[in-house]
Formats: sequence, structure tokens, C-alpha cells
Amino acid sequence: MEVNEVIGVTLSPQHLFAWASQAALLGWVILVFLPRRIKPLFFIPQYLIPFGLALLYAGLMLTYFFASDGGYGSIKAVRTLFENDYVLLAGWIHYLAFDLFIGAWIARQADQIGMTRLIQAVILLATFMFGPLGLVLFLSMRAGFSRTVFSKQGSKADA
Repeated sequence: MEVNEVIGVTLSPQHLFAWASQAALLGWVILVFLPRRIKPLFFIPQYLIPFGLALLYAGLMLTYFFASDGGYGSIKAVRTLFENDYVLLAGWIHYLAFDLFIGAWIARQADQIGMTRLIQAVILLATFMFGPLGLVLFLSMRAGFSRTVFSKQGSKADA
């Protein structure tokens, strides 16, 4: 059964790609530019959009993965698997969902340690564009930031 048959609307991979990409972009705009103290607003990029993308991913993979040639056993098998536009789209949606979820996690953690929103914006942009690179940047900066904050607190306590 095709996704189109289930929902009764013809949605090409391009339509789904555009929808998913716009939803993820909305989440990133909320993360970077809007206040996080408004909990219902922060819920959107933190859980709502990644959950919706994950559902779309699951539907695409359950529908098209087993009907496609290829698999995960070798680079050639993965290349063959992604020749199907719907499986390729599912792969893209996988990136969108996980990167946004990790971006929300980074934002929450950065707020908790008192990292400025300007520094966060750079990290979140790196996460949006390059996924794991943004995560590495944040984890590295957090380690340095935490040491700096703790050493400043320690020297204040010594005084």
C-alpha cells in the first residue's frame, strides 16, 4: 500500500521534501530567534516537529524499504537503496528530525549553563547545516565553558 493510497492525496517525494524541510526550518527559527522561556513555544522544535518528522520517516521506511533493492551491508547496497526517491527522502527526513532534536537539546543545555544566545546561534547554525559538527562544537565549548565558570566561582569563594 502506498502512502498516497492511505491519505488519499498524491504527494510526490518533492512535495514531502518541501513540507518536511519547511517544518524543520520553522523549528530552527523558533530555536534561534524566539524566547525559550515560553514552554509551549519551545515544545514545538523540541518535540512536536521531530515527532511529526519521525512519523513521516517511519511511514516512508515501512512502505518503501522492503520493496527496494539494497540495504545497509555495504556502501554499494546503501547507494542502491537510496536510488528509490522515497527511501532517499526518508534518509533526508531522518537528518532533519535528529538534527532538530539535538539542536533543541543543545539549546536547553546551553541555557542551563548560561551560554549567551549569540554563541548558541553559531552552534545551532552549525548543527542545522552540518549536524554532528555542531554537536562536537557544543560539547567542546561546553567543556571549556564549564571549566571557566567553575574556576571563576572557585576564585570568588577563595576571596
